[in-house]
Amino acid sequence: MDKKRLKKIAQNLSAPPKGILAADESTATIGKRFEQVSVKSTKKTRRDYRETLLRTPGLGKFISGVILYDETIRQRCADNTPIVKIIRNQKIIPGIKVDTGAKDLAGSKKEKITEGLDGLRERLMEYRSIGADFAKWRSVISIGNGIPTDYCLKTNVHALARYAALCQECGLVPIVEPEVLMDGNHTIDKCFEVTHKTLTLLYKELKLHGIFLEGTLLKPNMVISGKDCKKQADWLTVARKTIKCLKSSVPRAVTGIVFLSGGQDCELATIHLTSMNVIGHRLPWNLSFSYGRALQEPALYAWGHKDIDIKEAQDVLLHRAKMNSLATEGRYSNIGEDAFRT
Repeated sequence: MDKKRLKKIAQNLSAPPKGILAADESTATIGKRFEQVSVKSTKKTRRDYRETLLRTPGLGKFISGVILYDETIRQRCADNTPIVKIIRNQKIIPGIKVDTGAKDLAGSKKEKITEGLDGLRERLMEYRSIGADFAKWRSVISIGNGIPTDYCLKTNVHALARYAALCQECGLVPIVEPEVLMDGNHTIDKCFEVTHKTLTLLYKELKLHGIFLEGTLLKPNMVISGKDCKKQADWLTVARKTIKCLKSSVPRAVTGIVFLSGGQDCELATIHLTSMNVIGHRLPWNLSFSYGRALQEPALYAWGHKDIDIKEAQDVLLHRAKMNSLATEGRYSNIGEDAFRT
């Protein structure tokens, strides 16, 4: 294991004022999103859409890395340039989603286990040969009546640790993503409790597996109210509780924390990130972003709502990337959003 190299990649991915673009939607997921803008999902349209995003002029000023799906990392652009090459030309680091999705957890009707460990070593070696420098694995934790169970939490953090060990063995920085879903009517305090327990168990498991934490990134949910909770916590409460949770569960050795947006409104996800960077003085980690929908959604509608509009989609994506870049330094203001609201 080249620890120096892994640490450098992790630092480059999470250092302000940049963050990560998650463009790793499965074929099924992006198909559903294309339906919303009346675009048929084919191998070509998926390629064209992602090429539009990744060719955005100046994107590398705000984006440090991009997470790709298996189909995408193997594709070539319309002019036959490999997708990975246009990413590198932007001074952006290519990464790859390697889990194969959350499936029903045997013995629990309401919970999920993420699969994809079979053959993972060989896949990681191939992805590195194609050009990936980091990987991502997402576990899904639901809050509800009697869940999450210890069984669910322990099986998922074990899978995350096995994945992380294989990544580092193969020379890739692992992003570990234990997402506590915002679906449900739970309070922000319940989210804090479950997130804290999940992260505590995760880092115990990573220690058991001998993971080099300086060569990893954490992609957690923010501590927020459930989507259907009648009392939604304000931005300052979200920032304070998220920082408190992280400080009590995440080791100082971890290089960076890149938040998922988790279905939050685009602007709200940015407000929460900037708030944490305003009040989070002297934290041991960089706080940045690894957003999917919160970066892409406005660009997708611009690209496909009527006729394919490449420039408008790129302008909107660059704007959202810039706003979140400002948030990594606590400098975001929603005054800058006015020109891009419809």
